[in-house]
Amino acid sequence: MRAFVMKEIGQVGFLDKPIPQPGPGDAVVRTTSALICTSDSHTVRGGIGPRENLTLGHEGVGVVHEVGGEVRHVRPGDRVLAGAITPDWGSSAAQNGYPSQSGAPLGGFKFANSKDGVFAEYFHVNDADANLAKIPDAIADEAAVYCADMLSTGFMGAEKGNIPIGGTVVVLAQGPVGLMATAGARLRGAGLVIGVESVPSRQELARGYGADEIVDFTSEDVVERVLELTGGEGADTAVEALGADATFQTAVKITKPGGTISNIGYFGEGEFVRIPRVEWGVGMADKTIATGLCPGGRLRMQRLLRLLRTQRIDPTRMTTHNFRFDDMERAFEVADKKLEDVVKVLITF
Repeated sequence: MRAFVMKEIGQVGFLDKPIPQPGPGDAVVRTTSALICTSDSHTVRGGIGPRENLTLGHEGVGVVHEVGGEVRHVRPGDRVLAGAITPDWGSSAAQNGYPSQSGAPLGGFKFANSKDGVFAEYFHVNDADANLAKIPDAIADEAAVYCADMLSTGFMGAEKGNIPIGGTVVVLAQGPVGLMATAGARLRGAGLVIGVESVPSRQELARGYGADEIVDFTSEDVVERVLELTGGEGADTAVEALGADATFQTAVKITKPGGTISNIGYFGEGEFVRIPRVEWGVGMADKTIATGLCPGGRLRMQRLLRLLRTQRIDPTRMTTHNFRFDDMERAFEVADKKLEDVVKVLITF
């Protein structure tokens, strides 16, 4: 089979690999659609350390090709969604309520990290009964694939943000994950959703997904504007959806005492993330910092697919580019370098 790999840090390309074989509880899926994520760029730049000929990608859907003898939930021919995070559900972390960590920090993050990812004609899924969800006939692949990461991670930002009904939420950065955090805040009952973004096309998407106000950090002070919009109190919840030290500091500054900073950004660069001391109440302002890794698992994926089936959300509005797998090198360049006003790149196999 053909696979699109990280040959070494900073270098990508195609490589022929054997079709994977399933273990007793595993499945092999023939890929039909995938999405490129900024995390793929972080990986290629060395964000998780050196890798050699590692197949990239962690957002994929397809058709079950083969299953192990112990698999009961799915069978060959089923259309399926695999979460970006595929935990070992028997791990101590999973049994303790943190399946995404799966025995080690980020341990559930296997695709394009500790094993080959989904940018290939076939991909392997461990613990298939727990990590694969069947896709209802009414949902197209190009919509279902968003559940793997963008919906799951973005909605987690709202879920971990402890948003009170009618509360105030600020989502810093309206990339794909931030946009889904904005949508998630509205779904969770926020009364005022403020999106921080400078790119006009993303501002428009943010409004469509539920942002009541947009703050452009290139033309106004974010802290001052948020305080103005919240009557001087600050937000109940700030969602950091970029993964930058400056943005994280802003999130702490705009959160009211007793509020929550929900971090879903990927901090791929720099050695430290700093907390502004005074705005943190010198450590005593009752401001909670919540973090998390994209929730995976069949139940999570089924719930997200239900939101698509009932038309609560349409993630395909974020798809700005569509490439065939044969054009993967150009597709990755567009996504990696943020060319052509890109938001999300869909790959069709």
